[in-house]
Order: sequence, then structure tokens, then C-alpha cells
Amino acid sequence: MTRTLDIAALRSMVAIAENGGFHRAAEALKISQSAVSQHVRRLERIIGRPLVERQGRGMRFTGDGEAALTEARRVLAAHDEALSRLGLAETVRPTYLIGSTELAAEGLLPVISRSVLADCPGHTVRFRLDRSGALHEAIDRGTVDAAVFLGNPGHPRSVRAGGVRLSWFAAPDWRLPERGAPVPLVAVDGPCVLRERALAALGGAGRGVTVVAEAAQFTGVLSALRAGLGIALLADHGPPPTGLVRIRDLPPVPPEGLYLRYRPGAPGLLTRALRSALDSLSAPEPTG
Repeated sequence: MTRTLDIAALRSMVAIAENGGFHRAAEALKISQSAVSQHVRRLERIIGRPLVERQGRGMRFTGDGEAALTEARRVLAAHDEALSRLGLAETVRPTYLIGSTELAAEGLLPVISRSVLADCPGHTVRFRLDRSGALHEAIDRGTVDAAVFLGNPGHPRSVRAGGVRLSWFAAPDWRLPERGAPVPLVAVDGPCVLRERALAALGGAGRGVTVVAEAAQFTGVLSALRAGLGIALLADHGPPPTGLVRIRDLPPVPPEGLYLRYRPGAPGLLTRALRSALDSLSAPEPTG
């Protein structure tokens, strides 16, 4: 018996991955959630194995589901390119989902978005901000196309893609304590590459350190800095974050590496656009 993969079902499969679940996939495709569920069940009948399973209050792809998702992307890419060549392009715009650690996101995501949209016409770009471990899991599942990491993410398939300048930032009225007093540091909960680099730099310069504020998210670090609680080492992509200024009276810290990782089968257009975006971040030394 010849088995045929249904294009609509494959599109629902990819939409589930790109949007994070059945409900959002249905909204993105402008169909009912029950239709999305039926599409998945249809694929499971054709393939003969479960493709999704419950995980807590959500869902995850099984191993067979991840394999099917990779093939679905390939089939849809070829299908949609054929429609385009025949002048029958569908209204559904292909979407790239790009992940980033929060520490790398400030100033980086607009550059990536512009580069990808310029190099990949007809596509849309969505972003997911998360911890390194969660992003690697998403890439393994095929639910994220690529991810950018600040500092070596410790995965053998990650590739170096340039570096980013690091600078000290604080509120405009913040003042550095006298030499014998500890420097109040604001940082993300460990493990965190910028926290480690800050402690190493201050310790190497003979300065004592007190971590006066910790945050689970990068937005918490920015709030503590704007409140004048201390200083933080941040990625420096250009203009300072709103409400903060660079502090020059502390030891300089060498740039930190930026790394990329792609899902298996990621389109060459996307990989080239991301490399181009990160290359463009090489900027002259900031002032002000």
C-alpha cells in the first residue's frame, strides 16, 4: 500500500512546533484546534507511531515526532517553492523561530531580524528568549530553527560566530566605592557567564565584591541597576540600555564569544543571514 503525507497535516505539525502548541498553531493557521488535532492523528495513522505525547500540562514531540517534524519542514519547503515558481504561492508566510539567551538579546535581536528579513524575503521572524539548556532542548526537538548564545554554550554542535564587547553599567548617579570597600554587583543567578566574568575581573584587580542583587531574569538586573543598587557587566552592542551609563573606572573585560547552533536541516538562507547579522555587530569602540 502506498502511503501519502498530507500537506495540510504536515503544515499543522510545523505550526505546532513554531507556535508552541495546538491552540496557538490553530490561531496561526486560522483553523480550529480540533482540525489541528485531526491532522496530527492522520499523520500518526499514516506513519503508524505516536508523534506527540503529553508532558505535564503541555505536550512534546516523541522521537518519531521529531523525525517527522524534520521531514515535514523539508517537504513543505519544496512544496512552497514549487507553488511560488508556478505563481500559486500560498498566503501562509514561512516563519523562522530564532532563540537567544537574554544576555545576548539586548541590541542583538533587531540586527538579526533586519538581516534575516532582508536575506530571506517572504519569511517572518519570531524569537524565543530562554536559558541555554532550554534552547538546546528546543533545537533538539526541532521547535527552534537556530539560537544565539553569549559565551560557549558547551554543546559540540555550536559554532563560534564572532564576539561582543563587554562593559560595566550603572545608574547615572551611581558612584564607585572607595578602594577598600567592596563593589556592589548586580547579576543574574548562576550559572551565568557575565556574572563569572565580572567576579573574575574585579577579583583580579584586587577589588572586593558584594552581590547586592540577583535576578532570575535579565530584566530584573536592569531594574536593580536603574534603582542605583550597584553595577553590572553587560553585553555592549551600542547605545547604553535606557536609564544606564557606562562606568569607565573599573578594569576592562575582554569581549565574550557569540555562538550559534542550528537545528538539523536548517535552511542555508537562514544560516547565512544569521552569520551576516553577527558579523555586522563588529563596531567601533563606543563613546559616551
